[in-house]
Amino acid sequence: MSRPVIALTCGDPAGVGPELCCRVANDPAIQRLCQPVVVADPDLLQRVCQHLNLALPADIDPVRVAEFSAPALVPGTITAANGHLAAAAVERAIAACQAGHYAAMVTAPLCKAATQAAGLPFPGHTELLAARCGQPQVAMMMYDPRIAVVMSTCHQALAGVAAALTSDRIIFCAQALATALVRLRQTPQVSLAMLGFNPHAGEGALFGDEEARIIAPAVHALRAQGLDISDPLPPDTAFTPAARQRYHGHVCHYHDQALIPFKALAFDDGVNITLGLPIIRTSVDHGTAFDLAWTGQASDRSLKAAIAAAVHLAATAPAPICR
Repeated sequence: MSRPVIALTCGDPAGVGPELCCRVANDPAIQRLCQPVVVADPDLLQRVCQHLNLALPADIDPVRVAEFSAPALVPGTITAANGHLAAAAVERAIAACQAGHYAAMVTAPLCKAATQAAGLPFPGHTELLAARCGQPQVAMMMYDPRIAVVMSTCHQALAGVAAALTSDRIIFCAQALATALVRLRQTPQVSLAMLGFNPHAGEGALFGDEEARIIAPAVHALRAQGLDISDPLPPDTAFTPAARQRYHGHVCHYHDQALIPFKALAFDDGVNITLGLPIIRTSVDHGTAFDLAWTGQASDRSLKAAIAAAVHLAATAPAPICR
């Protein structure tokens, strides 16, 4: 059986991404799953491999930008040059996936400060992917066999979340989560937990009316479509062991509501999946870890899990990961 060709983007060159990509691309277990291709500046990979005594990956999709110089790079630093290279690698992988050259792309972490310094007008991978793929709506899903979450809002200040919350957006995220979980868990139907927005899910509008005004109508619409989904649950009890046994995934409403429980349970093995794209994109669930960059100490478990998820999604269906 042929192995899918998977792009591994290097992430910020001053972070742990380049070393993790090199290490994982040479792992026999990963090579049995797929043909990994590291999308990066070859001189950067050469320098990383020499520094850590790693073998250079067999397959490299070369990316070079005028602003970046591998010999001048200082690990653990934030520069516009680093942001230029990291963004260029992602852009190259997106275009190659759209052209059918890669079955999926798996991304190492960006440094948002570096990409912003380079002039990239997006807060992160998710928004860049949506723009380049022409998708008006995408959603960030975090997945591990123990816990799966999606966020109806993502990278924005907490002060603006309530105003950004809409029933239509919640419906999209729940539908996309259900579709992805059916594929990942290989089950015909899933049950979802819908979180409330306010403490105690509003306590009958005592602490806010978003549950009654925005979230409950979304729940009713989703049930009308046949989805098994809960009423808005108090967020502080939605992730108990019993709740995680009951539900396959959780629909959350802001970044930390989803990621605090997720990373508490699955930090080393979690996978970030962008829902709603015409291509498959997965990623690690951690950041650039500048304090560990180029030391050989960073864990590659999340990157391996992200590759395994990408291979599984590529094998189960070529369609977008959404309804």
